[in-house]
Amino acid sequence: EEGFKVVVVVSAMGRKGDPYATDTLKSLALQEYSDLSLRDLDLIMSCGEVISAVVVAAALSARGIPSRALTGSQAGFLTDGHYSEAEVVDCQPGRVIELLQHNEVPVVAGFQGADPLGEINTLGRGGSDTTAVILGAALEADKVEIYTDVSGIMTADPLILKEARVIQQITYGEVFQLAHEGAKVIHPRAVEVAMRNNVCVVVRNPEDPGTGTLITAESSLRGGGYSTRGRRAVTGIAHYTNLVQFLVKLEQPAPSKELEMFQRIGEAGVNIDLISVFPLMKAFIVKDEHCFKVENILKELEIPYTMEKDCAKVSVVGVGMHNIPGVMARVVRALNEQEIEIKQTGDSNISISLLIKQQDLHKAIKTLHDHFYLSNCDLS
Repeated sequence: EEGFKVVVVVSAMGRKGDPYATDTLKSLALQEYSDLSLRDLDLIMSCGEVISAVVVAAALSARGIPSRALTGSQAGFLTDGHYSEAEVVDCQPGRVIELLQHNEVPVVAGFQGADPLGEINTLGRGGSDTTAVILGAALEADKVEIYTDVSGIMTADPLILKEARVIQQITYGEVFQLAHEGAKVIHPRAVEVAMRNNVCVVVRNPEDPGTGTLITAESSLRGGGYSTRGRRAVTGIAHYTNLVQFLVKLEQPAPSKELEMFQRIGEAGVNIDLISVFPLMKAFIVKDEHCFKVENILKELEIPYTMEKDCAKVSVVGVGMHNIPGVMARVVRALNEQEIEIKQTGDSNISISLLIKQQDLHKAIKTLHDHFYLSNCDLS
């Protein structure tokens, strides 16, 4: 109706338990053989999106809109051959362009591609978002609209804080940092692709009359100009739960043992965060599911340590904070006033992260949300 040519990218229908959801299809195979190869898992997990593509294309065609379903590989997605967490190495959307030229709507199965041998690879969590943004970049699209069950990027998790509000516009850097720090609306890889290719992205709920959240460059923000001067210090709050803090204390500096420790942890496939390194003390956090691996490594290396479970990380993010002195002091003061213990901190030029007890998470999010007036200020 607005004169645009449209390409649709779909995810699998429903969630675990629903018949065509990705996790349901995966469970269907694993209940027959629990040691199924990643290759075969990718084959069955890619089916959910293919089913969605065919159903959506059929629904559009039934309404007089010519449509054609395509798998990821048919749409031109070439992957690196890594099963379950593949990276897209190229996108050649010739088939998609051809359909558009014939006034057909391509309906592309997200979350998948194929390597040079034709092997199906899935893209991991958030793969359909990444598919849509890559395809938008390859087609030089005017914008990419991501439809989800929330009304946009929120100032905090609405399941924890009912006062959370939709952020009307946000920079690539801010939403990337929010996603990296635990916000689950859009995957960091999708944001990275959008930022690298200057793709305008809108996140919205099709059942909500609101405009959702516009994700764009700082210079393109409505009324934002080219300067961050005057922008708020904090745009949003994200969090991670079920974390474990490790404190390693040495009697004397041991660079070689320290290096071996970090190398062994990395080789075990464990990501560590909030890393603080001093000559006689190292601190870092890991997900609870990786705690046992790290403990075994430290014991094998005979490195003394203590750990604390049931931790959470809360992060405040805002592109304006690097122009505003004293943001860390405000964060610390706000939590101290609520007697919330800060166990460790980390920061970047647009974020401050704090490790706290998980039992304090809800109170910490509300405290910071109120302190930075995220409920009652213009978030455009």
